[in-house]
Amino acid sequence: MFDEDGSLDPLLKLLLYAVLALAAGKMLWKWLTEDVSRWITVDLWGLIAEHPWWTGIIVISALVSLILLAKLLSFLSGASTYAYVDSGEDYASTAPGEMVDPDVLTFKMKQLAAMSATGFEQACADLLARDGFRGTRRVGGAGDLGVDVTARDDDGRLLILQCKQYQNPVGSGHVQKFNGTARLHHGADLPIMIGLNGFTQPAVNFAQHHQLILIGRPELKRWAHGQHLYDVLGLENSTQ
Repeated sequence: MFDEDGSLDPLLKLLLYAVLALAAGKMLWKWLTEDVSRWITVDLWGLIAEHPWWTGIIVISALVSLILLAKLLSFLSGASTYAYVDSGEDYASTAPGEMVDPDVLTFKMKQLAAMSATGFEQACADLLARDGFRGTRRVGGAGDLGVDVTARDDDGRLLILQCKQYQNPVGSGHVQKFNGTARLHHGADLPIMIGLNGFTQPAVNFAQHHQLILIGRPELKRWAHGQHLYDVLGLENSTQ
């Protein structure tokens, strides 16, 4: 009935909306045919015929009010939508000119899945900043040599994250490439690879052998829903 984020199943939600719409439609039709039709044809038309100028002013004022209300609602809904902001700074907010509130920043798994690859990387950077890591920065792109996000904890340890938003589990080959650059090239103290839909067993085995940290779907969900990264990983937490 509910998905992994606690939301109602989309099919059940659609059926519920359909039932409510039918009930509301029946009530509206009864009201329109019995009361409103008489009010429009008799009362309202008589008022318009007697006061045409006042009627025109009222109609124009109503239209202007509706337009202003629509613009206000559009602005308010757009301000709360997560988007990647390439500001050139260490930390990008979820809306232009507005910093992420570290107390409330969370993501649902379906939100993470719907993001672009760049947006997914930025979401991981924002979650690190929420948890109190310093110098959080998204650096992924062409020629990034396996690093998408960097940050440091309060002990000065360097976190190197590679973020994979693949529809299928991440294979061993990608983990091997990350192992070749995370420590040797970037000097990572904590090399972390994130897989939106997990990792294959060979990838997990390789990571365990080379002491790479993998964050699969269950761990990512706990992190995205508000748990501190180090608590998810079972590491000592010095950033809180």
